[in-house]
Amino acid sequence: MVEAGVFPPGERMELVDGEVLKMTPQGSVHATALLLAEEALRTAFGAGAHVRVQLPLGLDPTSEPEPDVTVVVGSLRDYRDAHPTSALLAVEVADTTLLYDREQKGSLYARAGVADYWIVNLLDRCVEVYRDPALMPQARYGWGYRTQLRFSRGDHISPLAASQARVAVTDLLP
Repeated sequence: MVEAGVFPPGERMELVDGEVLKMTPQGSVHATALLLAEEALRTAFGAGAHVRVQLPLGLDPTSEPEPDVTVVVGSLRDYRDAHPTSALLAVEVADTTLLYDREQKGSLYARAGVADYWIVNLLDRCVEVYRDPALMPQARYGWGYRTQLRFSRGDHISPLAASQARVAVTDLLP
């Protein structure tokens, strides 16, 4: 649609369940948290995984969201011809989008089988971790997470796909 001139170049959009949504501009606190997450996850996952920042994730023909940070299998060049269709971990940084990230993005990622979904919650200064995707008819897209955990300063989180690693919540919060 950008190539066809429907949206101006540089306009931040994402495709979520067939809807094209305009992404809100990010403030400096959000940007800092995003870069902190990128740095912490590169260290946690190391070689064999690729950390992507605000790049498309082709979940299905009607959904191509741009999570703040994703960790995918492989290397940078593995996605030259197509966006990844799944993630080892998806992370959203939330301040103004907290409910949207919990309800809509969470349900979307669960439907796509993303086993580990984190929200860096800037409002409550914590990290919310969602795991165990399952059918949940009451959820926005019919899927949700059975396990919901909350981590605060002083806590550490081990990503499911890098269970030997420990990410300090302090390292994710600006």
